[in-house]
Amino acid sequence: MIELFISTFITFFVVIDPPGCAPIFAGLTAGTSVAHRRAMALRAVIVAAIILFGFALFGEALLRALGISLNAFKIAGGIMLFLIALEMVFEKRTERREDRAEKIKAEEPTDISIFPMAMPMIAGPGSIASTMLLMSQNNGIERTAVVLAAMAAILVLTLLALLAAGPLMRVVGAKIEAVVSRLLGVLLGALAVQFVIDGISAALVAGRAVSGH
Repeated sequence: MIELFISTFITFFVVIDPPGCAPIFAGLTAGTSVAHRRAMALRAVIVAAIILFGFALFGEALLRALGISLNAFKIAGGIMLFLIALEMVFEKRTERREDRAEKIKAEEPTDISIFPMAMPMIAGPGSIASTMLLMSQNNGIERTAVVLAAMAAILVLTLLALLAAGPLMRVVGAKIEAVVSRLLGVLLGALAVQFVIDGISAALVAGRAVSGH
């Protein structure tokens, strides 16, 4: 179970990227009071948690209602995560996030907790896909609890990163953040390919079973 927790924790850390969310949050809340920044950070993480836990618990039922097989979702989710990994390796993801933040900041929003912080910064397509993929691969109460615990731990870490966004950016620095982001992108790419392979393999096995009958 420890290995499952660590692997799940790393997956969510790479996809949600708490250190990467911190500078965006710092830029969007620049010039505001400490109380306002604290409220925005707390609300963003709570809303993101509701979204992610909702997909974790009811995502599979939603897929069945839409007539989408779990294997198809694994393949699609793996491809999506691989594209995110490519953006991380070539630093396109950070650029896109910063551009989105600048546009939102230019509009002088009063509340940035729901958009863009909760979604799509924290609970975006990649994190939602990862949640459903990991839940589908780990059946049973104990393994499900481990996945949910790892996701909760990352959300708490994200909240801490947002609350400490200013000091964190001064310590980490842009160059170190870029190196770490590229390394995590390579790991996420390998994980995404594994998701696709698992989905294709399971689909082929299911197809042979159906044709055999």
